[in-house]
Amino acid sequence: MSDHIRVRSIVGRFLEHSRIYFFKNGGEEEVYLGSADWMPRNLYERVEVIFPVKDELLRERVRQEILESYLADNLKSRFLQKDGSYVRAWRAQGKRKPPAGSAAFSAQDFMISLAEGKQALEGIPSAPSPRSRKTSVGKER
Repeated sequence: MSDHIRVRSIVGRFLEHSRIYFFKNGGEEEVYLGSADWMPRNLYERVEVIFPVKDELLRERVRQEILESYLADNLKSRFLQKDGSYVRAWRAQGKRKPPAGSAAFSAQDFMISLAEGKQALEGIPSAPSPRSRKTSVGKER
């Protein structure tokens, strides 16, 4: 639908129930939270909620405390391709094998450790820069 929208999906222990929509919107950042992905069956045939986060402090907390960890995930994260298929994040970064050891980061495992007091927000690594759209990405098998 657009060359300016990137979809990232994390399927793990908690499936895909975190629905955070972040739009840069020409410098006017918008954050939406919701209970469903934006598929017609979810918007027209079910009772679902999607709402904007209007409070600036809450938007920053969602971005810094939740979204940053999901964007840094390099184990469970997948990117939606133009043909509708998904490619794991580590493959999209041109790597042949998933990261291991201290290079591996799972957002959901991090959030569990954070809730248990075993991690601090400073434990979120910097998310890698997305590769150029002109770069060919192999399909996951």
